[in-house]
Amino acid sequence: MPLLEVQDLRTEFRAAQGSVTAVDGVSFSVDAGEMVALVGESGCGKSATAQSIMGLIVPPVGQVTGGKVLFEGRDLLTMKAGELRAVRGKGIAMIFQDPMTSLNPVLTIGKQLTESLRLHLGLSGRAARARAVELLEMVRIPAPETRLSSYPHQLSGGMRQRVMIAMALSCEPRLILADEITTALDVTIQAQILDLLRDLAAETGTAVLFITHDLGVVAGMAERVNVMYAGQIVERADTVELFHRPQMPYTWGLLGSVPRLDQVRGGKLRPIAGQPPELSAMPPGCRFGPRCTHARDVCVESSPALTPVRGGVDDVQLTRCWGMQDVPEGGWLSLKDRYADQLNQEK
Repeated sequence: MPLLEVQDLRTEFRAAQGSVTAVDGVSFSVDAGEMVALVGESGCGKSATAQSIMGLIVPPVGQVTGGKVLFEGRDLLTMKAGELRAVRGKGIAMIFQDPMTSLNPVLTIGKQLTESLRLHLGLSGRAARARAVELLEMVRIPAPETRLSSYPHQLSGGMRQRVMIAMALSCEPRLILADEITTALDVTIQAQILDLLRDLAAETGTAVLFITHDLGVVAGMAERVNVMYAGQIVERADTVELFHRPQMPYTWGLLGSVPRLDQVRGGKLRPIAGQPPELSAMPPGCRFGPRCTHARDVCVESSPALTPVRGGVDDVQLTRCWGMQDVPEGGWLSLKDRYADQLNQEK
């Protein structure tokens, strides 16, 4: 049984033009001790998916309207508020993308760290403080006892993010949802935070759902990748397989826009043309169709299902693309070659 299994999750939000679906039939799983990535452009529904899992979508602004979120076999969506609070922090913890808005500016770091320790683990004030010092040492913050008396604004962005990681690990959860945790950091601090999260996850055996828009950081972090676009999973694969045999044209575009060291001189980043569709005006066919250079009539008329790639291993790789479902065995090679030829012609 997977540690976390999301089945056909649907989340809607109220908008001026009516109800819009931000998460549309999303399904994936995370095994114990595994690191799984959820990747896509801004606005594709990644954060809404994580917040739906944590029960942070609150009516009437938003509402989870369908599906299941099974954590250790129990459906989080059917839990009462008290049961869900017991799961948050101790079973599942979340690291938000902006620590400055996630940390309380009027409370010290020590106060915010010890609160969950006393609530979930029942530690005394002295024991909670000692544990807080251990946690700050674990995330490699210098002078941890001194930092307990600091306020968030007195710490750098990298140190605030380390505090958020410490808070997520404080109650030894089985799963961490890491939502764009390196977005506001420079590349040096970003690398340190990623190394820290990877090392801590390996040491503690904690599973991680790593949410990001950057495929460049996924290769060294995740074992499996779910690519998300316009509220749907459009490709799922083992990380190595995704980078070596990407099936969905959207995934090709994401990979093509990642800077590469072997293409620094004279190389150009190749952004995906066009814009993601409005949630209130989804195209009737493939949602990536209006931006896809390989779109055909069927792509405009009908929406493809997420199906196994022909010739894949044990149905591990799935894609939502008509071009990959009706081509001959190994046909992805010819399509990928055509895409490569097109890029070479553009050069």
